[in-house]
This record gives sequence, structure tokens and C-alpha cells, in this order.
Amino acid sequence: MPGQAPHRVERRRLLSHVSLFSLLDEADLDELLKLTTTRRLGEGEILFRKGDPGRQLYGVLEGRLKIYSSGADGREVVFGLSDPGDVTGEIALLDSEPRSATVVALEPTELLMLDRRDFLPFLQRHPSVAIRLAEILAERLRRLSELAEDSVLLALRARLAKKLVALARSYGRETGEGTRIELKLSQQALGDMVGTSRESINKQLRAWTQQGLVKSQRGFITLCGPSELESLARFAFD
Repeated sequence: MPGQAPHRVERRRLLSHVSLFSLLDEADLDELLKLTTTRRLGEGEILFRKGDPGRQLYGVLEGRLKIYSSGADGREVVFGLSDPGDVTGEIALLDSEPRSATVVALEPTELLMLDRRDFLPFLQRHPSVAIRLAEILAERLRRLSELAEDSVLLALRARLAKKLVALARSYGRETGEGTRIELKLSQQALGDMVGTSRESINKQLRAWTQQGLVKSQRGFITLCGPSELESLARFAFD
């Protein structure tokens, strides 16, 4: 289905598509693969919590992870989802500092794992990978800066529109009514993603439903007017 993540990826294919390892030749990729192990998580099982020691990189072979942090008031801020082929924990391979977020399995998940103690000697033998890692970390910093800027500058309607458009691009399927996001999301989950309450999400979705911009059925949202939402995400400020 267009926009959906693959059901499962193979170990070697996952490594070969990780941008960090994109410069490796076949022999080096095989060498790296030998350093990896696998791990399985059940639905709702925590991979690691914010503050835990970080020593491993994880790649999703099958399933889905949620990456989030909780504030003192208990409210969650969702940084993103990891689907098959995605990787999390690159920073842990470098500094082994405490984890900066909590990661939980949203469904039964199988992971590829690479430990820092095995990766560092490999990195010393492959300086091109070290350069690529620096580029990836710089890109991640830009995304975090954008998230912080959105929280300060963008009105709720713009933040929500921007998130829905992004989800439609990643998980969208074209239907007769518009682009249906093939990812079941509660209003609370959407609120966590854009940093607001479930009540505020409910109010905004009802307004957009009345305007014919969205349609919600059993937790699935269809964008009936994606161009309008894209414009709103780009230009709507308080």
C-alpha cells in the first residue's frame, strides 16, 4: 500500500539502507553485520527509558516503536515513530551518555542491535562512517530546532495541520474521499505529538470536519483537502 512501511526488512538490507553505513562496500557491510544481534519486544514493552545508560544502536526489522519524553506533569511529547528500516540510538554509539528519550514498542517488534563496544573499533577502521555519522547528527539537531520553533511560533491549527500532512506522506493511501492515514491514532496521541491536550485536538478536528477538510472514522483520519492543510501548516500563525 503506498505510504505504508514494509512489514519486515532483512538484517543485511536494513544495514545497507542506513544512511550512516551508505558508504560501506559489500565486504565492510558483511563485517558490520557479524557484530549485530537481534532482540524481540512485546506490545507495550519498553526498549529503554529516558536516563537509562545508552550503549546500543537499534534498527527495526519488524514492528513499530514510539519515541517520546514525559514532563514533570506527566504529559508526553512524541518525537516520532520508528518503522521497519528505521534506526534509533546513533548517539549512544558515540558517548554512552543517558538516553535522551523513552522508546516503547507499539506492537510486537524485532530489532537489530549493535553495541558500542563492538562499533567503536569498527569506526576506527572506517573513518568515512565517522564523517557520515556527524552529518546525521547535524540533521537531527536541525529537526529538533524546528520542533522547538514550531512549539513557540505556530498556532495549534498549524502544528496539527503540519503533523497530519507529514503523517499522510508517510502512511497515506489515496481513496475516493482523499488521503487516508493508515495509522490508527487517538486524539490523545495526536495531542502528544503536537504538544497540546486531547480536548484541543478534538475541537480543531471537529472544526475541520465541518469545513470538509478532514474526516475521522474509527481512529483513522482522511485528509479531504490536503492542499488547504498544507497552506495552513506553512502560513498559519497566532
